[in-house]
Amino acid sequence: MKVVLAFHDKQVLSDGAIVEMKIWEVAAAVAGSVHMLKYSLYYGLNGKRLAGYDNERGKGDHRHIEDRQERYVFKSVELLIAFFLADVRRLRGEQ
Repeated sequence: MKVVLAFHDKQVLSDGAIVEMKIWEVAAAVAGSVHMLKYSLYYGLNGKRLAGYDNERGKGDHRHIEDRQERYVFKSVELLIAFFLADVRRLRGEQ
């Protein structure tokens, strides 16, 4: 399967927190997803994931918020990033 990295951004914030977003274009939908993207969006501090969005094979689109995992309905890359960054801001007390 041909995989192309379409987007990658990583930031280390002043408190050491990491915000990293990777999105790949794939030749076939990941099992459990209906779109042609594989993605991993991560926000963590001190080695602990506080927020994450991904579409792991078999689980499909979902998000992790602190210790919870819940289904995520993918609509577009723009909304995916917007929702993820809103969660990051909320967890950082910026909203």
